[in-house]
Amino acid sequence: MVITWRRVARGDFGLLREWLAQPHVARWWHHDTSAEAVARDFGPAARGEEPSEDLLVMLDGTPVALVQRCRFADYPDYRAELTGQIELPDTAVTIDYLLGDPARVGQGLGPRIVRAIVAATWTDHPGASAVVVPVHATNRASWRALEKAGLHRIGTADLAPDNPDDDRTHYVYRIDRPTGEIPAPAAHG
Repeated sequence: MVITWRRVARGDFGLLREWLAQPHVARWWHHDTSAEAVARDFGPAARGEEPSEDLLVMLDGTPVALVQRCRFADYPDYRAELTGQIELPDTAVTIDYLLGDPARVGQGLGPRIVRAIVAATWTDHPGASAVVVPVHATNRASWRALEKAGLHRIGTADLAPDNPDDDRTHYVYRIDRPTGEIPAPAAHG
């Protein structure tokens, strides 16, 4: 099974709406699934007007997941929220992710996707020194996927949750750029 990805396009917004409405996604993302909200929140990255990357991840050509990737330096408010709570390199990148199809959950696909995106980050963002990912402390499936993908918990941070029903406790995971290695080119379209 081959994992590939490409940038989200406007034509993908309907699929994103479906995924964001899935209970296993809605619980953590707590995102308005109206057409207007999805266009508002994903449109700027799709049009290249925002520095973040919204990536549609495919398994053997079938869309299965969304990964958002950005440099903390491009989002100073987010960076400021973490600074002082954990060591955050100036050149760190972060990701957020979801598996859209509930039938794909619990099959080890999450860690495979995270591993692939992290490996590609070293090539796609040559200045990135680390990937740092905050995840809500009660989202065990998510932080276990990070651990299985090779990230290590470096601390706990007090951050605004995506879901207002949750408290502010987040675990923070990190993986540093491999030293002395030249990353293989990423398999993405």
